[in-house]
Amino acid sequence: MASRSDPPTASPEREREARWEEEAEFFDARAPGEARGIPPRVAMRYARSAHAWFNKEYRFRILGPLHGHRVLDVGCGTGDNAILLALAGGEVTGVDLSQRSIEVAEKRARASGLPRPPRFVCAPIESADLPERHFDVIWADGLLHHVIPELELVLARLHVLACPGARVVFSEPVNRLPALRALRMALPIPIDGTSGERPLEDAELAVIRRHVSDLRIRAFGLFGRLNRFVVTGGYEEAPLARRAVANLLCAADYAILSAGPLARIGGMAVLHGRFA
Repeated sequence: MASRSDPPTASPEREREARWEEEAEFFDARAPGEARGIPPRVAMRYARSAHAWFNKEYRFRILGPLHGHRVLDVGCGTGDNAILLALAGGEVTGVDLSQRSIEVAEKRARASGLPRPPRFVCAPIESADLPERHFDVIWADGLLHHVIPELELVLARLHVLACPGARVVFSEPVNRLPALRALRMALPIPIDGTSGERPLEDAELAVIRRHVSDLRIRAFGLFGRLNRFVVTGGYEEAPLARRAVANLLCAADYAILSAGPLARIGGMAVLHGRFA
């Protein structure tokens, strides 16, 4: 029994609203001041998706052409993926709760000269005004680890928005070996993120599997994490030698993390399958 001195417990609704406010403020502050379109070399890279050992190229390769497909990009941020998905032929709707990010995404889409630019909606996915049973592809890049307390609710919401049999493609940080996470937390490297986020663990992957019955998990992010130091200005603009090193690091990951127990040491994962 609570004593009179105990602080009142926030309702689930208020906790949800507080999370939305924190996330919006965090990403508003990090949205860039300028809004450039997607450079042609970047667009060409994902149109070809020749390097499956890179996380995002792997995702574009498994999706293939998107002509005639309605795509929902959840947590679209400043529009990189939404624009690339539209360039692949998709009819794209991007959703994000950061107003500043949405404003930048809209400007970037216009600057990219798309014949059919994405539609952008500023709202939490839990309450966004979107049509049900409408989307053929559900795409989310680094979203689910922000909504762990309400993961079941968010997945159920996405399921409602998806057409039967819709394809699902998520990319998320994962922690499948607790000892590695403990080691990371002991290192004197600051973690830039919101207070409630953390990598997905096996318990969360089990929740996702309940919604995506044929869920496949492709591990990434072992040696490839070093690429932030190798191609500091972006892969496409890096010298050939640095791109070769980046390819080597990620190709090594692709081989080492392909299957079996070693896949559990990857710090990132592509989660894909279909909603029933």
